[in-house]
Amino acid sequence: MLTYNTDKYADLAPLLLRIGVGLIFIYAGWGKITGIEGTQGFFGSIGIPMAGVMAWVVAIVEFVGGILILVGFRIQLPALLMAIIMVVAILTTKLSQDEVFHAMRLDFLLLLASLALFTIGSGKYSLDKKLK
Repeated sequence: MLTYNTDKYADLAPLLLRIGVGLIFIYAGWGKITGIEGTQGFFGSIGIPMAGVMAWVVAIVEFVGGILILVGFRIQLPALLMAIIMVVAILTTKLSQDEVFHAMRLDFLLLLASLALFTIGSGKYSLDKKLK
């Protein structure tokens, strides 16, 4: 049986999570920013209150928050906000679909990954550690 000393690689886990979550949210946020009229219309069509304002809030949180998570700078607030965005996305767009889990699997994974980052923080390989 093979055994691995995973302790020596434990510091890589937050970095890998941050790269994945950060890049996905940067991409999603940029798409919303560059297509804000469509985002506003979509938010209005699914019943999000103040759709025009909330589209900008979500777009900026995803884009700027994604950058903060990627570089590991004060990630707890953006990670928590990303988790909230994922809960709202699941509740407003995924639960009404025929195959609910199939529809929400990426959102669910991003929700859990964001909560994991909120819990564990930026990790050793982060801007937070460099600035201490």
